[in-house]
Amino acid sequence: MEITRHIFRNFPEWLQIAFYVVGFATIFYFLFSSYKIVQKYRKGRPAGRWNNFGARFMKALGTMAKHSTISKRNKYVGYAHWMIFWGFVVLFIGTVIVALDHDFLRFLGFHLLKGNFYVVFSIFMDVFGVAFLVGLLMMAFRRAKKPPELDYTRPDMPKDKYDRKPYVTDDKIFLWLLFLIGLTGFFIEALRIVGDNFPPFESYSSPVGWSLAHVLAILGLSAKADSIFLYTWWFHAVMVLGFIAYLPHSKAMHIILDFVNLMFKDEMAAKRLPKVTEEKMKEGMGYLKLEDFTWKELMDFDACTKCGRCHVACPARASGAPLSPRDLILEMRTYAETTAGTKEWFMQQESNGWTGKKNPAIAGDVIKADTLWSCTTCMACVEACPVGIEHLTTIVNLRRTLVDEGTMEDSLQDVLMNIGDYGNSFGQSDRMRAKWTKELDFKIKDARKEEVDYLWFVGDFASYDQRIQGISRKVAKILNDAGVNFGIMYEAEKNSGNDVRRIGEEGLYEMLVEDNMAALEEASFKEIFTTDPHTLNTLKNEYPDFGGNYTVKHYTQLLIELIKSGKIQIKNKLNYTVTYHDPCYLGRYNGITEEPRELLKLLGVTVKEMPRNRSNSFCCGAGGGRIWMDDSKLEKRPSEMRIEEALALGQIDCFIVSCPKDYAMYSDAVKTSGNEGKLVVKDVVELLEEAIL
Repeated sequence: MEITRHIFRNFPEWLQIAFYVVGFATIFYFLFSSYKIVQKYRKGRPAGRWNNFGARFMKALGTMAKHSTISKRNKYVGYAHWMIFWGFVVLFIGTVIVALDHDFLRFLGFHLLKGNFYVVFSIFMDVFGVAFLVGLLMMAFRRAKKPPELDYTRPDMPKDKYDRKPYVTDDKIFLWLLFLIGLTGFFIEALRIVGDNFPPFESYSSPVGWSLAHVLAILGLSAKADSIFLYTWWFHAVMVLGFIAYLPHSKAMHIILDFVNLMFKDEMAAKRLPKVTEEKMKEGMGYLKLEDFTWKELMDFDACTKCGRCHVACPARASGAPLSPRDLILEMRTYAETTAGTKEWFMQQESNGWTGKKNPAIAGDVIKADTLWSCTTCMACVEACPVGIEHLTTIVNLRRTLVDEGTMEDSLQDVLMNIGDYGNSFGQSDRMRAKWTKELDFKIKDARKEEVDYLWFVGDFASYDQRIQGISRKVAKILNDAGVNFGIMYEAEKNSGNDVRRIGEEGLYEMLVEDNMAALEEASFKEIFTTDPHTLNTLKNEYPDFGGNYTVKHYTQLLIELIKSGKIQIKNKLNYTVTYHDPCYLGRYNGITEEPRELLKLLGVTVKEMPRNRSNSFCCGAGGGRIWMDDSKLEKRPSEMRIEEALALGQIDCFIVSCPKDYAMYSDAVKTSGNEGKLVVKDVVELLEEAIL
């Protein structure tokens, strides 16, 4: 017997024709539906993501091949998805080879699927078919355990006001349809083997089908194998064609979109927010209509798989605020689908009641103002997302609309006015900015008048907050004693604008950039350092868009350099057990996670890590202007949850921070959570001072 397989085994010609008619109709429907989706993306503004196309493609290919973003912090899900992905890819390629061989090559007198090639081909299909089914069962088992990531409860609406059953239905259809397609594929193989009287070569070319064929024979189905084969083949074919038709209207679309979304992901998303173009500025700073979004942002909405990683990572959601990054993206998907007329079959319909309005406002109706103001801009959602969704740019652009309309808390409005009038969030005279230096027994150089090696961009909290001024003096004294040539800009320094921009006040931000760059132009320095990660982020990542290209360091990086060069001598090794909190704008935004730990190690302390650390750190709740807003309505403040996380480690002498806002937030949290006397919050420089005395 020839080593091969027959595609339409014992099929009459009319039945073969019927398959091609249905198949081509299905493919046409898929292409038409996909075309409508592409047309929706074309409504969006340019995103500038076509640069380095080859490198982008290869990076996305590598990410998908290794499933590195999915495996991050959840190996089980990573392994399951890896098997599903590669099983699907191999089975798809195998189907393409079958079609190529049967529908094209045979008319050229060439038969590919025979002999040794067929044996290898069939073994691959069996092995990866099993992997495909195992991966799907692993995901079904995980779903049965109901992990918090897959809890579709909305934080912004009462449970009786919405119904998430359509999403659950979509999830189940997607998973079990794929499982049935894979399973019936093996049954077709087994029935063919039984019907052909167990060809010997199938014992090694189709090991799974061969084993299943013996089970069918034992069950007495040998005589009916041919008729059962026909029905099973068509059942399998209908499911495959149904999946193709279902794909553009369901969660299954992420099979295609996620690769594209990862390819066009901006690695600087959130770290460097987009400028408002002059053309857009004429209409308003924020997003008012679907066409204001970039095509990448519109694709983000469709790429969401509802995996819930951003949902569980979000400090706002955890604190009881009406924000879930997942639900915000899904709500925007519903709005985009409704506006563009490309409805999903399982699209949510409750949608906060905005669907009944003729022209709903995106910021206010579609996404509630309270939801947008709940964001701490910690970037945990962007970092956690395995498919490259850039939630934060959408949130900030919608906040810009609210700012234009004046829809914000009075306290936030007051802070923005203070920054506009005085250049700082405390509403104090700029002449008071350097008052904290008065208690020093030396004069800090004015970098505008004297040349310095390091310009210290101090920031508002380190300059004006009395709780943190003492820490600023400790930094200054240590640097002065080490002989470091550094200076500040005194009253010429203004708020760097990082949080102003993330509030959505782009006009005020650009004014601050202009003023600070003019002052920096006056100063004479080689490098900038700062104790404030928020300041570091915007100076390093955003000022270059305005022509300000500087070398910017965090003070922990500078201190390590001074210790290693011998300019700072460690005299006393500290016998403390501490835990260190990674500031969002230092660790997650700028990847500076090891330098503070290295500094602590040089001091001799033992660092006991909290479960959430480094890029997975939990936000203090201060970012994005939240430090200036009312948090009394929260069930529990993020800073208080973080203190509880630290206390759960056991005996900890100090809770170490390296950010002025963190110091303020956690010092307060220790008091408000009733943990005074149990935990002491210290800046890393306080330990350094103790070690060098």
